[in-house]
Amino acid sequence: MKPIASFTIDHLKLLPGVYVSRKDRVGTETITTFDLRMTRPNFEPVMNTAEMHAIEHLAATFLRNHETYKDQVIYFGPMGCRTGFYLLLAGDHSSKDIVPLMVELFEFVRDFTDEVPGATKEGCGNCLDMNLPMANYLANKYLNEVLYNITDERLVYPE
Repeated sequence: MKPIASFTIDHLKLLPGVYVSRKDRVGTETITTFDLRMTRPNFEPVMNTAEMHAIEHLAATFLRNHETYKDQVIYFGPMGCRTGFYLLLAGDHSSKDIVPLMVELFEFVRDFTDEVPGATKEGCGNCLDMNLPMANYLANKYLNEVLYNITDERLVYPE
């Protein structure tokens, strides 16, 4: 079998950032998949599921209600390796295009103190596995260490 593209990225060189993972065509539409890498693979501890789950609920809610992007959101969800998230948007986008959206999103997560949307037995299959304070902390870390002063090396996959 051919390896999939994401397994060909040298994860030893990959820094936290915002990357275009791939672009796919569905009919006449382009779908852009973003790699929102929050921790450095194989160097930093991975995120725990509880905080990732809280970020997932908050981010999905924020994105699907965003005035500009709500109709382009296909999916937001965690990576299996627990080092970040995938965001799929309809349209042909670059990493640089969505940095302002990512700043808005992670400021929303950082500042959120209410009940996590959908974190009920009726709305979620595992509503007890949420850690909002750690989600706030990780969003703040990503903003300060990556998003606020993002450089090209954190917008394009390493060679």
